[in-house]
Amino acid sequence: MILADKKILVTGGAGFLGAYVVQRLVASGARRNLIAIPRSKSSDLRVWEQCRNAVKGEDIVIHLAAKVGGIGFNKENPAELFYDNLLMGIQLMEAARREGVKKFVAIGTVCAYPKFTPVPFKEENLWDGYPEETNAPYGLAKKMLLVQSQAYRAQYGFHAIYLLPVNLYGPGDNFDPATSHVIPALILKILEAKRRKKPYVTLWGSGRPTREFLYMEDAAEAIVAATLRYDKPEPVNLGSGQEISIRALAILICRLCGYEGKIRWDRTRPDGQPRRRLDTRRAQKEFGFKAKTKLEDGLQKTIEWYQLRNSKS
Repeated sequence: MILADKKILVTGGAGFLGAYVVQRLVASGARRNLIAIPRSKSSDLRVWEQCRNAVKGEDIVIHLAAKVGGIGFNKENPAELFYDNLLMGIQLMEAARREGVKKFVAIGTVCAYPKFTPVPFKEENLWDGYPEETNAPYGLAKKMLLVQSQAYRAQYGFHAIYLLPVNLYGPGDNFDPATSHVIPALILKILEAKRRKKPYVTLWGSGRPTREFLYMEDAAEAIVAATLRYDKPEPVNLGSGQEISIRALAILICRLCGYEGKIRWDRTRPDGQPRRRLDTRRAQKEFGFKAKTKLEDGLQKTIEWYQLRNSKS
């Protein structure tokens, strides 16, 4: 596929991941003036007519828009996370099909995997159980996009693909304490403890669960590579293939932030899924993607970006 003449809709294109994807599209030959980025204030994808308006005349739709949050946000807003994400995705794909969009790229989530999945997670394990409870409404809503994309391909010959990224991070991440994910939440708490010269910082859970993280520039590269070169019904994992415990991650962030206090774990708070690490071989085989950014390097860039932003505010 050549992008130079393609009209591309990137939902969520003004957001964290979306900004990186737009940059990568342009670097891969897309014309910036042909990339449409709908804004939620004027284009509510929960409304059918606004979905139809958004996709009219587009050649490619990359659906990144989502309502997301960390464990606390997920526990407090399960209904909204299910309804909003399901409705946005289902309506947008149907509108894209009706309007003759040539390719639809659906972005799923690692939260769609069963709570207890053999590590590393293989795409064929996706239906082997129920997701971790705090993430289930969000994970299942996004998982339905896989069902829809496969059904539309089978019945209509619609070119839809489904990608499964792990936890993402990088400069520009969401540092709102109410909705942030694990890496910005840890950076925020640790830098605040350092600023206040606190002898310890209290973090959620036991620190035992493991996670895998993918730097935003790598994630954008993977999404654009799949847009260009992948056209099959099977889902594809996007990750770094590296696993780290939350405890080890917190210690690493403390070192990078220059915080020398102790870490206390609040075991009354949930841990979430016990382990996460993806089998990333399909992405490498199908469209040549392999993550390049080491976790420590990506964390250093993220911390420096946050500190610079705060120094200007």
